[in-house]
Amino acid sequence: MTDKLIECVPNFSEGKDMSVIKQITDVIEKVENVKLLDVDPGADMNRTVVTFVGDPKGVKEAAFNAIKKASELIDMSTHTGSHPRMGATDVCPFVPVSGVTTEECIELSKEVARRVGEELEIPVYLYEKSAQTPERENLAIIRAGEYEALPEKLKKPEWKPDYGPAKFNAASGATVIGVREFLIAYNISLNTREQLHAIDIAYELREKGRSARRPVKMPYYYKGKTILKYKEGEYPCGECDYTGKTIAETINHCKNEHNYDLSELLKLNSINSQKPEGKSVKKKGMFTNCKAIGWMVDEYDRAQISINLTNYKVTSTHDVLEATRKLAAERGLVVTGSEIVGMVPYPALLETGKYYLRKQGRSTGIPIKDILNTAVQSLGLEDVAEFNIDERVLGLPKNLDSALVEMKLTDFVDEVSRESAAPGGGSIAALAGALGASLSSMVSNLTANRRGSEDVDEVLNRAANEAQEIKNKLVKAIDADTDAFNEYMDARRLPNKTDEEKAIRKEAMLQGLKNAVLVPLETAQQSAKAIEVAEVVAKNGNPNSITDVGVGAQMAYSGVLGGIYNVLINLKDINDEEFCTEMREKCIELKMSAKQKLDTILTYVEGKLV
Repeated sequence: MTDKLIECVPNFSEGKDMSVIKQITDVIEKVENVKLLDVDPGADMNRTVVTFVGDPKGVKEAAFNAIKKASELIDMSTHTGSHPRMGATDVCPFVPVSGVTTEECIELSKEVARRVGEELEIPVYLYEKSAQTPERENLAIIRAGEYEALPEKLKKPEWKPDYGPAKFNAASGATVIGVREFLIAYNISLNTREQLHAIDIAYELREKGRSARRPVKMPYYYKGKTILKYKEGEYPCGECDYTGKTIAETINHCKNEHNYDLSELLKLNSINSQKPEGKSVKKKGMFTNCKAIGWMVDEYDRAQISINLTNYKVTSTHDVLEATRKLAAERGLVVTGSEIVGMVPYPALLETGKYYLRKQGRSTGIPIKDILNTAVQSLGLEDVAEFNIDERVLGLPKNLDSALVEMKLTDFVDEVSRESAAPGGGSIAALAGALGASLSSMVSNLTANRRGSEDVDEVLNRAANEAQEIKNKLVKAIDADTDAFNEYMDARRLPNKTDEEKAIRKEAMLQGLKNAVLVPLETAQQSAKAIEVAEVVAKNGNPNSITDVGVGAQMAYSGVLGGIYNVLINLKDINDEEFCTEMREKCIELKMSAKQKLDTILTYVEGKLV
């Protein structure tokens, strides 16, 4: 993969004939520097969500090729399905992942849209961050009326496509293309086959809310007899019994009493806030950045709430799941689990795992894998389908298969013992520091969140989290130290005949040596932090585990010394006196400070043993 990474998640209006989907994904996989991550078909929706990532050039080519292939294979004039749609390729969003700006993605999306419009003669609308006007930012507004409304829609000047002809393409329909934040497609399953129950809850959750009814029937709001309408001189509030004489009065009331902008809510529902007469009164939903509908999924023999979370940093999976569990219980229903369609960002699932650990009164200072497993179990992500963390989490920290840290312990020890210079003392120092931090985390977690530990819970939970962060950095340093050594050795092997070659080799060797200094320095600094954490844990942890803290502190000090030794030995070959002086001073200070803290800890530990 590349430093510049873009995700593309095209939605194709075919979820039954997998041979069609296979032909589309085949053209994606043929493009260089593109990786197909996920293919998620839905027979009832008759729709497939495809996820792939790659560099800008590859993603741009793969997206166009996929849209072209879909236009050749899918005939929208015969398409039916439960999911809203308007084209063979219904929507094609691009998401900047790393090393690429939103602006670069927007330009890329326009280039793809231009090709689709000109070469395939498919009407294309730009949406979200690529939208040319505010009115076209929202996908639901663009897709209103769906495929069936396109013949008349395309005749209206206000719905002229951004690219392509303003002419109905019966076979391919229209396509929506743009740049958006990472969207989590998230479905929550209910123990009912009644679609209306799922719809009722979806309307409560989604940002655009629902039509207000009177009288209110609880728990099933949709059973209210009459849908309120705005009338001249009568502008009811959707949340309470207030009725304004003007729409401005009701907008002001909603802002002051219910803390939301009614004009924005009306806009989400395609209602002109200046002339709402004759339109239904709107009641706001619970969550922003949340779109939701309810449907029956025969394949799973249950109803689902289908949710798009358009900014997981604002509204998360656990936010809507907990609200749904409460709303379901009020209706005599049970949430059986949930599913994520396609990929989920690593930070989103990590934060969900931490949320549930905190709810359970447990420490979040545990291995990342354990946090993610907590998220999967708490969300019930394996209720209707398998969820493989390694395959479904985008940005999951991973090591190369060839990494030292991926070796079995016995293989790693053997590798160190061989005649090769690396892995050597720097990698072992990082391992020692990581083990020291791990022991502090262990004792923190053994002590905190137990009966009678309330006085030390906060300080030990914080210590466990800090120890995990230190451990993770030092585990990476095991390979980083060896890589830095190999970088220097590669520089030494560069050509050395001409003056130019000698100059290039000399500069490369200098940079290689500096990296071979900075990596073990970081090891020493992180190991010193591990000793600081050990001091906190020694004084607040379970006395029965005091020796574990002592061992951890001693291991961390080995990490400090090992890192310092590797700094100092590499300085002798660096002809940069200012750099060398700075490094030596840092090493002296680190060693002195770490030794003082270690002596304090060991004195405390040994005092508990007599």
